[in-house]
Amino acid sequence: MPGDPELAVQEPDRRSPGTMEDKRNIQIIEWEHLDKKKFYVFGVAMTMMIRVSVYPFTLIRTRLQVQKGKSLYHGTFDAFVKILRADGVAGLYRGFLVNTFTLISGQCYVTTYELTRKFVADYSQSNTVKSLVAGGSASLVAQSITVPIDVVSQHLMMQRKGEKMGRFQVRGNLEGQGVIAFGQTKDIIRQILRADGLRGFYRGYVASLLTYIPNSAVWWPFYHFYAEQLSRLCPQECPHIVFQAISGPLAAATASILTNPMDVIRTRVQVEGKSSIVLTFRQLMAEEGPWGLMKGLSARIISATPSTIVIVVGYESLKKLSLRPELVDSRHW
Repeated sequence: MPGDPELAVQEPDRRSPGTMEDKRNIQIIEWEHLDKKKFYVFGVAMTMMIRVSVYPFTLIRTRLQVQKGKSLYHGTFDAFVKILRADGVAGLYRGFLVNTFTLISGQCYVTTYELTRKFVADYSQSNTVKSLVAGGSASLVAQSITVPIDVVSQHLMMQRKGEKMGRFQVRGNLEGQGVIAFGQTKDIIRQILRADGLRGFYRGYVASLLTYIPNSAVWWPFYHFYAEQLSRLCPQECPHIVFQAISGPLAAATASILTNPMDVIRTRVQVEGKSSIVLTFRQLMAEEGPWGLMKGLSARIISATPSTIVIVVGYESLKKLSLRPELVDSRHW
């Protein structure tokens, strides 16, 4: 949600809060109607649970995108089985501790998104315009925080027994070091500093922006589009949360398909230490052809689907719980 949109937000409702709404309309809770303390506390807890559940697929996606052809893994399931056999459950969580720091960027993302939507609403009531501008702005802020964390965690993801996948190799035996390995993280940070200096932590920053800004900008309009279409198809008594939960994964899958080529390039730039997006693209096309741009797509969709469902349901439920008492009767859920 996890650069990709971590929290689903509804369109601001400009109508009078005291009136009953058409049950087919998706009622909206404004940013100023939320209990901010409750919002952030439960938001962080929810995001952490989601990351624990989908992190293995994030690791698998990264390895699939970095490997040459099918030299190590033949697909998502094959990678899952091989990593589990070779390294155990701990192998599926390499770099997880470092990656948890992206919780900060997640909170920055949703705050920026909400505030930007509120600002843009003064100039345009178009949902598409507000979604594009707010989603892009939120990704810009979030990626500025996330990229250094991603660079370190991705190099940790590349650590495996018997063979080096990335530029850097952790010293010593990887076996038995468990999920939490401060020594490995420290070693990777030192190697990045020696090889690239501080700039090394922002390797692939432009590629990340070119991946996640479009991803976020595309996700929001499609989320609202799917929700609106499903609201027309569903019975009037159907809870909004049902078709919102369906709309989230549909939007995530659509955005993943459209932006996966840039995500593959971003991962290779960060992990392999490449300095040119164009040269990385040309090399990928020469070695693996157009299908190389779709590597890791299934793992990306698999990881996005459950997380998006939980995010949408959890976030919309949290907003409902945080709604001011006098507004509760004006909403249909």
